Amino acid sequence: MRGLVPGLENPSPMRWQLPSAFQDNRFALGFVGAMDEAIAPILSTIDNIDAYLDPDLTPMDFLPWLASCVGVVIDENWSEEQQRRLVSKAVELYRFRGTRRGIVQLISLYVGVEEGAIDVTDTGGAAWSVTPGGTPPGAARPQVQVRVRVDDPAALDQERIERLVAGAIPAHVAMQVEVVAA
Repeated sequence: MRGLVPGLENPSPMRWQLPSAFQDNRFALGFVGAMDEAIAPILSTIDNIDAYLDPDLTPMDFLPWLASCVGVVIDENWSEEQQRRLVSKAVELYRFRGTRRGIVQLISLYVGVEEGAIDVTDTGGAAWSVTPGGTPPGAARPQVQVRVRVDDPAALDQERIERLVAGAIPAHVAMQVEVVAA
């Protein structure tokens, strides 16, 4: 048999469901055989749906769709391992979105730099004062500063890091990104 997926068979062939009068009919067997070939990939997909929803097991051609479901954009130039790791970490990234930890993890995953080589500081925070009408702490305009230390700063695309940080912080917060030598 030559089907959509060579060698894939229907686990419950339709020929066994034919009335006995058609069990020896070549036309009927050929007809349900063709239907078995067409339906086998569908049944296989349904039987293995849990593997399709696991970033570590899903077929590579299905991974971009899975990534879109969890709201991440993968770079097709990355290795398969990098793409799968990003999709599997998406929920954790969203859990810490906008925080120092989330920004560090995001840059680390996208750029491939160790988390210890990324410094994130901000001027935000919450504070109180016992003095009425006192000067509030922090800066008048919130800002996030990111410094990435790498061996070769020219090897990293700073604009890419800026886009990542801009997507991870509130729109009204200014940012400054530096890529420096380690």
